[in-house]
Amino acid sequence: MAAVAALHSYRAGQLALIMYGEPTRYLFVVRTGAMELLHGAEMIEVLEPGECFGHPSLVSGLAPTFSVRAREDSTCLLIPGEVALDLLARPAGARFVARTLRDRIVRTEQTVRGLPELTRTRVGAVAQRPPVTVAADESVRDAARTLTDAQVTAAYVEGLRNGPGIVTDSDLREHVLGAGLGADAPVSAAVRAPAPVIEAELTVGDALLELLDAGRREALVTERGQVVGIVSVEHIAAGERSVFSLRREIDKAPDEDTLVKLVVEGVPRLQASLLGSGLDPADVSRALSVQSDTVTARFIDFAIAGRGPAPVAWAWMGLGSVARREMTIASDQDNALAFADEGGAEADDYFAAVASDVNAGLARCGFGEDNADVLARDRRWRMPASRWRGIFQECLEYPDSSHLVRAAVSFDFRHVLGGLDLVPPLVEVIRRAPEYPDFIRRLARTATDWEVPLGRRGSISTGKDGRFDVKKGGSLPIANLGRLYSLSAGITTSATLDRITAAEEMGQVEAETASSLREAFGIVLRVRHEHHAACYRAGVEATNRIDPEELSAPRRAELVEALRAVADAQKRLSVVRPLRM
Repeated sequence: MAAVAALHSYRAGQLALIMYGEPTRYLFVVRTGAMELLHGAEMIEVLEPGECFGHPSLVSGLAPTFSVRAREDSTCLLIPGEVALDLLARPAGARFVARTLRDRIVRTEQTVRGLPELTRTRVGAVAQRPPVTVAADESVRDAARTLTDAQVTAAYVEGLRNGPGIVTDSDLREHVLGAGLGADAPVSAAVRAPAPVIEAELTVGDALLELLDAGRREALVTERGQVVGIVSVEHIAAGERSVFSLRREIDKAPDEDTLVKLVVEGVPRLQASLLGSGLDPADVSRALSVQSDTVTARFIDFAIAGRGPAPVAWAWMGLGSVARREMTIASDQDNALAFADEGGAEADDYFAAVASDVNAGLARCGFGEDNADVLARDRRWRMPASRWRGIFQECLEYPDSSHLVRAAVSFDFRHVLGGLDLVPPLVEVIRRAPEYPDFIRRLARTATDWEVPLGRRGSISTGKDGRFDVKKGGSLPIANLGRLYSLSAGITTSATLDRITAAEEMGQVEAETASSLREAFGIVLRVRHEHHAACYRAGVEATNRIDPEELSAPRRAELVEALRAVADAQKRLSVVRPLRM
């Protein structure tokens, strides 16, 4: 070991390993100074002299899942992989790898859990909206029927002299039936007025304290003086809109109808709640992607239960925004399926049926079917593992229009479920993309094909309907640039922000451009999420077409600057001189 180890110096702030970058060929041992283990922007651990890093990537042959950066001027011993692997393959070495991996997983979990929780959720995001309404002179019988039909426990009472009122099923029981009044008695006999009122912008924590201090379980929710909903202690305390509780409910759904109801009602509410809490738009998308994965897994459970056990090993892959964890509530479903080569035609028939079941279930939940039919039920996106590897290779070797489209979709893949070990062979092909300059040049051309909707004098170009597509004109151009930067550098992650950051660290894109694109991505994603939340509140289908006049002046100006940054980044690609297609 000592004979082959080489001493390497790192300046403070210099990276030794890059998250999602090239797999390492060395085992690193800190000699002097200290190195920081980073996951994204979060520091997980400080490695002191004598500690090692790089072994998970070395052993697996996959990209590092952490970055390692010099905390101060430091030196490390670099031990060649073939020598280090011989040591790590021994019992003591295997125990070392297992132990350090476990320790880092625990540390990462503790770090993430130590971050601020979602305590800023607004009342307006969890309230019953709009409120069920009854008139003061309406009979108790009719009011009870209204509550029952709407499956709620409280209603807003209009037409009262002393202010807005609220009536609950418990009020009807206590003040009407319990007092010996008949079912024909008016609602005013049981109403509480003036009712407790809570502003929609108040945090749920503060709202809960107000309700408990007042000895009330329900309150009206107002925005700018107008009643917009009803909130209860149960709404707040049950946490029914949280990422974790909704995921648990989805995972335990007993049947498809229950699952669809949970998703259709719960996911848009979750999105509104997370956005209203002030969570970063990219984190909102990641939370929605977690729910999408859970929904998909549950539909696969149902499909296999109905079709019988799978004949061979398989892997369900998320593509597009699902793979990049950049989902919104208007995202299409993009997916694919691979199965073991020995399956043959019989296995293909089985997985065609399973995929059809899953695709249909996801469509029922509101995950639209991709216009190009990028769905696992389609034979073009369902094939044996070796054929998938061959398709990936063909995309690099023969980059015509159809293969570039295929690469743009399938190179953004993520293994969602299934025991087939598909990732290493596909990642190995993607990593060799820089060896195919014709593919890179043509991919650069496609990255400029998506024009951003910028008009004259800083305006946003719209269609005849006065709207523009914020996905096609904003999100996709940035995703295409991120894909180009990453593939040009052999980076194999799918997430757009991770791609841009890793490409910047490897010198593939200038720091100023990378920073501008990251900021632009966040702005565009926020606009999309805010528009979708507004669609949900209005009770209409969420789309990506936006009237720029409906945006506030500051938001519109911010979006224009973001689109300019994307257009500038596209112009810089002119130095690549892409071939005509």
